[in-house]
Amino acid sequence: MIQYTAKPRLASLFVALTLLAGGLGPAHATGRADGTSKPPDILFIVLDDIGIDQFRSFGYGGLTPPAMPNIDRIADAGIHFRNTWSMPACSVSRSVFFTGRFPLRTNLYAALGPDDLANSMLSPWETTLPKLLKERDYESALFGKFHIGLQGNNPFGDRMPASLGWDYFSGWLDETGDPSSIDTTAGGVGPQGTYSCGYVPGAQDGGADAGACYSGDGSCRVMAGTGPNPPGRACRDSGGIFDPEEVCRQTPPSYIDFNLMSAHYVSPLVINRTHGVVRRLPLTDVRARTYRGSVPVDAAIEWIKQRAGDRPWMATVSFATVHTPLQAPPLHLLAPDARDTNGLDCSAVGAFPILSNQMIEALDTEVGRLLLETGIVKRRRRDGALRYDPENTDTMLVIVNDNGSLGYTVKQPFDGARSKGTVYQTGVWTPLIVAGPLVEEPGREVTHMTNIADLYQLFGEIAGIDVHERVPRTIDSMPMLPYLVNPMQDSIRQWNFTQIGLNLQADGALNGPCQFANSCSHIPVTKGVCEDNVGVWFGQGADGFSDGVPIPSEGFTYCCEVQQWLTEQVPPQDTVNILPQSGVAIRNDAFKLVRNNTKDYDPTTNACVDIESDELYEIDEARPFPKLDTEEAMLEEPFTSVQQANYDALSDQLAAILSSQTPCSGDGNIDGVVDIRDLVAYRVLRWLSRGTSSWYDLDLNGLTDSADAAIVRQNLGTICSE
Repeated sequence: MIQYTAKPRLASLFVALTLLAGGLGPAHATGRADGTSKPPDILFIVLDDIGIDQFRSFGYGGLTPPAMPNIDRIADAGIHFRNTWSMPACSVSRSVFFTGRFPLRTNLYAALGPDDLANSMLSPWETTLPKLLKERDYESALFGKFHIGLQGNNPFGDRMPASLGWDYFSGWLDETGDPSSIDTTAGGVGPQGTYSCGYVPGAQDGGADAGACYSGDGSCRVMAGTGPNPPGRACRDSGGIFDPEEVCRQTPPSYIDFNLMSAHYVSPLVINRTHGVVRRLPLTDVRARTYRGSVPVDAAIEWIKQRAGDRPWMATVSFATVHTPLQAPPLHLLAPDARDTNGLDCSAVGAFPILSNQMIEALDTEVGRLLLETGIVKRRRRDGALRYDPENTDTMLVIVNDNGSLGYTVKQPFDGARSKGTVYQTGVWTPLIVAGPLVEEPGREVTHMTNIADLYQLFGEIAGIDVHERVPRTIDSMPMLPYLVNPMQDSIRQWNFTQIGLNLQADGALNGPCQFANSCSHIPVTKGVCEDNVGVWFGQGADGFSDGVPIPSEGFTYCCEVQQWLTEQVPPQDTVNILPQSGVAIRNDAFKLVRNNTKDYDPTTNACVDIESDELYEIDEARPFPKLDTEEAMLEEPFTSVQQANYDALSDQLAAILSSQTPCSGDGNIDGVVDIRDLVAYRVLRWLSRGTSSWYDLDLNGLTDSADAAIVRQNLGTICSE
């Protein structure tokens, strides 16, 4: 049954929402960059974990690049931005391009997890992209992955998208922010661990070639067959649960469980409409049981087709592909000659490159469907390929990825050990494609530095808004429209920047240690996420083994403590590299400075030590073998005079960036002053959060209480500046 929120609380909530919105107010003016009356519509496509290393059209892709003919077609009719940096993790990049502000300004430093406080989620006072575009009367919708807030510690719960300005949202607000673990019971029909890919395979792979397929509405049909699409997979792909070697019963057997989530196939879908109307679809609804690569496309097509008249729109289609856990997509999204994946073990690292390629290829199919069904492109009659004529449309297309590829899927010559989650090139160098009627001389490349923050300014420029003049706080974006309209445009950015760290948790806590084959990290937000990425959980609630030795169930706080424990075993176990808890990087045209902060293990003292390290590299974007910041490529001291000059200049610029955001205790609504409005907002947030996590939890203990009000009062009259 669809769940609705009670109307009295809904009305009260929207009084609070109006107070907290921090938006730009009602929009009246219209105008576009080229002077005509209506700004272009905008279709923003966000990819997940598909780094530049995967893209043959950018000159890379290794020996086995995934086929992306539809995305390639858009890129060929637009601009390849070949030198774009993202942030190293999904939540961080999303916060940056939706606000134009670096992580040090929003406190959102890493992929959000269930223990992170609202203080590390996007604040309702930020001038988010949908709020900005209301200045030109845009309607904004977001489809698919959200992950700039999580319900558990966010006062707005399922209304988070509405609180940040979106007029419509249809997607996932998962408790961990990303797909759940794979349901290896396949809906309850087998013991835990039986079906690694979440469905019953065919008989030749240890499953069945016939059985009963139950749907969430209670109906059932018998399915049978052999081949690459066995009935168990076909049933799962249609939203059902397959009971192998059984016939349909009037009442489904008690072990059939429609309440089990399963990665990319079964997940709670939440819809936000205007005026605070929220629907959370039950897991029996077919939309909650449809492949994540298709659900946002279905919803976006429906919404875009309903737009009419002179009001411009912006639709963000945010995919969860190819985030772990990896699963093969529905066969109809793949080429007829695609590899049969039914015998693969989806938990095995060796299967990841195959599954990743197929998920990317399926995503490309769905991007093509999105563009076709919204009328942005057409099919060529002679070969069925997309025909894209941007000059005949009024829609700007932007395609970007959020961070580098997962290490297990990285294509050569990129560095899988320094990929997603790190500030190294493989972790932050991302593809960016811009196409549409504002692009002069399409089919070209821009090799100048751009940052994912610059997209915020680009969308403002498309709409005719000066973001630096309009937004009342520091914006880190730089112009991008000049690259679209002037093929001879010189470089605008003289440096680029990226950052990752630890999100804020109550009383200084952090994610538990997760150990991989060659490293230990605090990036995985839960035990399940750790294990989905083929790691061993050493945090609280550990129940695994390390080299046959049981890990203490109380777990450890830091990776360095894990390493200490490993050395104390008899015989001592091998230790691994500890990944930095935080890192920043800055570059100019030829050199890159990486600064990492690591709580490392020192075997000489058998203790944890805090280490800050600087690393200098010479990098470029050559094809197919770019200069990367691999361990072997680090420049050694003493530096040459040229290297030293670049190190000094980059160090100075980095120091300027990091010191540009000063604390302002008591200023929960980030307006630069502590005044009576903070006390009013504190009271609203305390009511809305029921005294738990909010942006007015100023002492970061997980509570919004009188101690926080005291901090506001102590600082009344303080004027801060960014």
